[in-house]
Amino acid sequence: MSSNGWTLQQNKAFESALNKYDKDTPDRWNNIAKEVGGKSVDDVKKRYQELLEDIQHIESGRVPFPYNWKM
Repeated sequence: MSSNGWTLQQNKAFESALNKYDKDTPDRWNNIAKEVGGKSVDDVKKRYQELLEDIQHIESGRVPFPYNWKM
């Protein structure tokens, strides 16, 4: 388990569910929480906000892009 209390499997399920259930999906957060397993709607909403903050930090240059990143 990572320091944020999410397992690798939960993080992968979260990312997959975000792609599956877009912002216009009814009960989006409930569906995402069900797919992740072991997390509440509040947990997945909080994780989403953390992800948005991480993206904002990367895009603003506060977090350097890894030099060894391969696409």
